[in-house]
Amino acid sequence: MQKKQFKAESKKLLDLMINSIYTHKEIFLRELISNASDAIDKLYFRSLTDDSVGLGKDDFEIRIDLDEENRIFKISDNGIGMTEEELENNLGTIAQSGSQAFKNENGEAEDIDIIGQFGVGFYSAFMVSDKITVESRAFGSDSAFRWTSEGADGYTVEPCAKETAGTVITLWLKEDDEEEKYSDYVTAFRVENLVKKYSDYVRYPIRMDVSRVRPVEGGEEGETETVIETETLNSMIPLWRKNKSEITKEEYQQFYQDKFYDYTEPLKVIHSKTEGLATYDALLYIPGRAPYDFYTKDYEKGLALYASGVLITEKCADLLPDYYSFVKGLVDSADLSLNISREMLQHDHQLKVIAKAIDKKITSELKTMLKKDRETYEKFFSIFGVQLKFGVYDEFGVHKEELKDLLLFYSSTEKKMVTLKEYRDRMKEDQEKIYYACGASPEKIDLLPQTDAAKAKGYEILYCTDNIDEFVLQILLEYEDKRFVNVSADDADLVSDEEKEALRAENESAKELLDFMKEAIGPEIKGVRFTGKLKNHAVCLTSEGKISLEMERVLKAMPTDSDVKAEVYLDINGDHPVAEKLKKAYETDKDTVADYARILYAQARLIGGMSVDDPVALTEMICKLL
Repeated sequence: MQKKQFKAESKKLLDLMINSIYTHKEIFLRELISNASDAIDKLYFRSLTDDSVGLGKDDFEIRIDLDEENRIFKISDNGIGMTEEELENNLGTIAQSGSQAFKNENGEAEDIDIIGQFGVGFYSAFMVSDKITVESRAFGSDSAFRWTSEGADGYTVEPCAKETAGTVITLWLKEDDEEEKYSDYVTAFRVENLVKKYSDYVRYPIRMDVSRVRPVEGGEEGETETVIETETLNSMIPLWRKNKSEITKEEYQQFYQDKFYDYTEPLKVIHSKTEGLATYDALLYIPGRAPYDFYTKDYEKGLALYASGVLITEKCADLLPDYYSFVKGLVDSADLSLNISREMLQHDHQLKVIAKAIDKKITSELKTMLKKDRETYEKFFSIFGVQLKFGVYDEFGVHKEELKDLLLFYSSTEKKMVTLKEYRDRMKEDQEKIYYACGASPEKIDLLPQTDAAKAKGYEILYCTDNIDEFVLQILLEYEDKRFVNVSADDADLVSDEEKEALRAENESAKELLDFMKEAIGPEIKGVRFTGKLKNHAVCLTSEGKISLEMERVLKAMPTDSDVKAEVYLDINGDHPVAEKLKKAYETDKDTVADYARILYAQARLIGGMSVDDPVALTEMICKLL
């Protein structure tokens, strides 16, 4: 029997196949099962038009046999089998795919769902074995042949005895080493887990004899026996391929908890089947809680990706945008272009089409939840709302139109969370701006002096309690032609033109006093002025320009050094007794006015939720005045 050389270029190529293409050695089982499934597909397809096959769909199976003592792994199928010539062509030529050829020949036929399309999957078995034999008998043939190889040195093909059509692949596993315990692949527990992980939804039963301990029938209490039972390792029918009407809420929930190890119920299940530019099934879940590592660098987004029911990758990040990174689930498609090892996707148009469709589907479902199940949506937003806000702000607002109507903010008038559209629809006829205020909580925002003027005019205020909120509104800029304005900003326009003119005159007449106070406080502020927008409060801080005090606070809290500063004015209520006190004191005791200025500035900072730079100096000034 003459040893033949592989028809591919060299030993170096096979070494590449065995050692470089696949990331995990355990992948070999997925590849061999996929090949067996393909072989059965071919015979099943033939049985639809050829009665001589004599097998129905329920008669096909894939079988795994383990010999732990001798370290032998065996997988067999009762599929189409191979002739001597096909063994030569399919196994003697690396990267020659019989499955791909079959699909090309029958491309217009229905019911063809070939998993393997490359010719290298079989060679992954050399990652775990020193020797491989393939015994195969083609359907309709009276002869069977055995292909044998110990690696890149070549292979032999010889006649063998096999009673039925199909293929048996036998692996003699490598010796264990420091990097890999190859003997695990002949233990039932490991094989069961790998089948569940990668091939649970292969359409044909994968069976194996398994040792189980059970009570002795009719025996004494506690008496057990070990029996060998043939079990089907895979579930075969993916939940996501069933019709929605056939699936109960409990089944959806159980699948979610088993698949994603979450003990809570998902807030939303999105089950869709899409045909067209991309054909795929998607089963998506919106969790009822954030994962413990969600806001850490260790969190990995992504959906599980299947090709015809075979797991390709557990987390395909390209299928989800960052703002929907909390979504869990899977996508199953037979249309994706995979690379040679099927472990990675080619970044082609097909993947982008699926990702875009999933993005739109999630957005649509969230909008429906907001409209029809407000309570659930508000719960969802309390958990993942910040992520949506980051989506609006990220990439300079490229996704803001898609996400803006999913945002919620607490309303000063409604005393609950509202959408931007709900605010816009309630606006007063003469109101030109959408007002918002920033703070740690609605209760603390209510204490801000700047909110008084807006409330006095009957304006609704959106409360921004998350650090990112004001940045989001700055990116949005406006909603339905109404610009967002911070009530603490200089351009809030909460006083009438007549009041502005009177204030301008008052500030001009008191210019010397105000300049003196500004110098006493220092470069922290741009100026001091009298205002008419405060009601009962004496002072407040007002920002001018794009950067507000809240934005400055957030930026300074970040780990990166930031020298961004808001342009701040100390506004003093011109109708408050403190204003008259300042004017009189300036005529007789400028040192006291300087202390007043510093105390009022510190007071304004404290009211605004900011710290005081020198609390000791502040208390000393207060004691001195007392």
